[in-house]
Amino acid sequence: MESIQTEREDKFDVDAHFELPTLASLVPTDGALESSETDLISEYFDTVGHDLLRRGITLRRRTGDSDNGWHAKVPAEKARTEIRLPLGSGADDVVPDELADVLRGAVMGGQLSAVATLTTRRTVHSVSDADGAVIAEIADDEVSVVLIGGATGPRWREVEVELGPAGSESFLKKAGKLLRGAGARLSAHPSKLDRALSVVREAQADTGLQLLTDYLDEQVQAIVAGDVYLRRGLDPIHSTRVAIRRYRSTLRVFGSVFEDEPAAHLEAELSWYASLLGEVRDRQVQRARFAAALRELPSEWVLGPVASRIENDLLAEQIRHRETAMAELDGDRYRELLTQLSAWSRGLPIDGEVNDRLLVKLAHKAGKKAIDRTKSAVLGTDDEALHRARKASKRARYAAELVAPLVDKKISKANVKRFKMIQEVLGEHQDAVIAAGILRTLGARAGTTAGENGFTFGLLFERERRAAESARDEASKLEF
Repeated sequence: MESIQTEREDKFDVDAHFELPTLASLVPTDGALESSETDLISEYFDTVGHDLLRRGITLRRRTGDSDNGWHAKVPAEKARTEIRLPLGSGADDVVPDELADVLRGAVMGGQLSAVATLTTRRTVHSVSDADGAVIAEIADDEVSVVLIGGATGPRWREVEVELGPAGSESFLKKAGKLLRGAGARLSAHPSKLDRALSVVREAQADTGLQLLTDYLDEQVQAIVAGDVYLRRGLDPIHSTRVAIRRYRSTLRVFGSVFEDEPAAHLEAELSWYASLLGEVRDRQVQRARFAAALRELPSEWVLGPVASRIENDLLAEQIRHRETAMAELDGDRYRELLTQLSAWSRGLPIDGEVNDRLLVKLAHKAGKKAIDRTKSAVLGTDDEALHRARKASKRARYAAELVAPLVDKKISKANVKRFKMIQEVLGEHQDAVIAAGILRTLGARAGTTAGENGFTFGLLFERERRAAESARDEASKLEF
C-alpha cells in the first residue's frame, strides 16, 4: 500500500578525512542523541535520457534498514514529497505499476529501468526531544557507485541533515552552521544519483543565458511535480499555475531573445493548460471567499439555503473542470506540451546573443510598462484595464526576480516588493469583480427557485462591489 511523507533535508559535501563535530549543542535539554550504523543498497531507476533526474525526481528501490522499499521523491518547494511502496510490490527490477502510473507525465513515454546502484555505509546520529520525538537525523554517508553495465562510478562522502516530525528550519540552520564550521560545504548536488551520474553542470558565472535556462528549468520542475501530484489525486493546482505564469512571463518579457515561432507556440500551449487548471482553481478560491463572507453576515440576514446553493453549484463545476483537466493529462496535446518543455530544457531556441545587459534592459522595460499601465488604469473606470495592469505587474515582478543576480541587491528587492504590492492590490480588485459576477448569476438562479430567494446574494454582491471600489481606491494611492 502506498504512503507519503514530506522530506526536508540539507546535504553537505565533505572530504574523506572530515571529522564530524560534537553534536551535543544540537540536543535540547532532556533530549537524547543516539547513533547507529547500517549498509544501504539503493537501485535507482530512470529513462535512458534521465528524464526524472532532469525534473528533480528520483526513483529507487532500497534495502538495508527500516527504510526498505520503493521511493519516488518529487520536489515540493524547499522540501520533497516521498511516495513509498513496500518491497514485494512487483519484481525487483520492474517499477511497480502504482509508481509508474503517477510518473507517466514526467517520463513522457520513456521506459524506466535501472541506471545505477549505490551502496552507502551510513552512520546515523538521531536527535530527539524530551518527549522522544525525533528532531532530526544526521547521516554520515560513505557512498560507492556501480553504473548500469557494471562500470564503477565515483566514490565520495557526504553528510545529510534530515528533519524529523519535531524538527524545524531553525534546527537546520543551527546544524548547518555547526557543520560548515567543521569544514563541510553545502552540496552542489541535489541527490546522490545526480552526483553518481555527474549530470550537474559545472558552476558557471551568472551569464544571461544560464540565468534564463535555470529559471525556466525551475518552472518546468514545478509543472512536472504538479503532474505527479495530480495523478495521485492531490491538489498542486495553485503551484503549477504559478510556475506556468512564470514561464509564460519569461517568454513575453524576454521574447526578443527567443525564436519567434517556437516561443509563440509554447506560450499558447502553456496558456491552454493554465486555463484548464484555472477553471478548477477559480472555483476553489470563490468557494472559500463566499464561505468566509457568509460567516461575517448576521444569521438573520442569511435567508434560504445560501451556503448550500453556493457550495453545491461551485463544487459541481469544480469537479467537472478537474475531470476535464485529468482527462487531458493522457491526451496528445498535453504530451506534446511536455515534449516541448523538455526540448527547451535541452537547449533554448535563442535568436541572437543573450547577455546580462540585455536581460536587465528588458526587465526594466517590463517594469516601466507595468507602472504606466497601472497609473493609467487607476484614473479610469475600466475593470479590464486594471486587470491588464495587474498582469503586467506580475510579469515585471517575475522579470525582476530573474535578473536579481545581475543588479544591486537593494534595488532588486525594492522592485520585487513594489510590483508584488501592485499585483496584490489589483488582484483583490479582480477577485472582487469576478466574485460579483458569480453572485449575480447564483442570485438570479436562486430567485427563480422554490424555497430560495436572492436577498442574501444581493448583500454579498454589494459587498464584492464595494471591495472592488476599495481596491481601486487603494491602487490609486500607491507610490510608483
